[in-house]
Amino acid sequence: MIKVGIVGATGYTGSELLRLLVLHPEVEITVVTSRTEKGRPVADMFPHVRGYLDLPFTDPSVDELSDCDLIFFATPHGVAQSMMSEFINSGLRTIDLSGDFRLKDVDVWESWYDQKHACPELIEQAEYGLPEIYRDQIRDAKLVACPGCFPTVIQLGFLPLIEKGLVQTDRLIADAKTGTSGAGRAAKVGMLLSECSDSFKAYGVSGHRHLPEMEQILSEANGSPVKVTFVPHLVPMIRGIEATLYIEPKADSGLSLEQAQAIYEERYKDEPFVDVMPLGSLPETRTVKGSNMCRIALHQQPGSNTIIVLSVIDNLVKGSSGQAIQNMNLMFGFEENTGLQQVALMP
Repeated sequence: MIKVGIVGATGYTGSELLRLLVLHPEVEITVVTSRTEKGRPVADMFPHVRGYLDLPFTDPSVDELSDCDLIFFATPHGVAQSMMSEFINSGLRTIDLSGDFRLKDVDVWESWYDQKHACPELIEQAEYGLPEIYRDQIRDAKLVACPGCFPTVIQLGFLPLIEKGLVQTDRLIADAKTGTSGAGRAAKVGMLLSECSDSFKAYGVSGHRHLPEMEQILSEANGSPVKVTFVPHLVPMIRGIEATLYIEPKADSGLSLEQAQAIYEERYKDEPFVDVMPLGSLPETRTVKGSNMCRIALHQQPGSNTIIVLSVIDNLVKGSSGQAIQNMNLMFGFEENTGLQQVALMP
């Protein structure tokens, strides 16, 4: 049994961490912090944990969290980095769900996040928390940078063929759609029901901060630079991401759809949270809602060499809090699927 603290637990990722951790057999939540809600019972803000968690919000100080074995940062970008040095120097192991430590190049980070990084000296210590690639590194990590939701669903969809060196890595296209919870819990006019219901739009078309993250990781997997054309879209649902990915095989690869399917099945056969579906399947976001699963299916149109990969996740679970707990399980030697065996909610 380990003691866990959550810093900044008033957003959707914090709420989801609470939902998943209160029933984790190896975890005791001992501290939940929020400066603005200090003293308020957590269950007042999140009635879904009534009867499971009897704690008030407290200040996010090292003193409050010093008895924890692990700290989750469920804070906006820029917050974790302002506090992280003190936590790491105190010997606390941490998982950051924000984008503060995902990018290895501090100049790239500062250009995309439009602020100065507060502790660039810790960037090299951070392990990228995508277990399907970095499982061994995560086990011994002191600081884990949990991947973004779009990079998770897109990287898992592209990865098997990139690792095999079979694709034209300057021709990768990711067309992705997300629900409104991806924008966080803070009030925003564009996320009001009357603003986004019965509508569909692209955003971040001229550049999205998740782009350098996915190119960094896919380039590492490829051994040379990878370029992705990435366009996200907002759809009128609450949870979930669907990514439609277009892959052009190398001209001399001779890659067939059936061979690609076999590569995906072999790559993910031992992965507890990646499901490669039969050829021609159409994975839906509702089949992963509330679960830590990524479902993938491959297609190809007549007369075309393009491999089309469909990839779906719940952005709040495999795209955020569930993946963070998956990392925690690895860090503390628990079975990787402990506390994450929820079946998706349907309908």
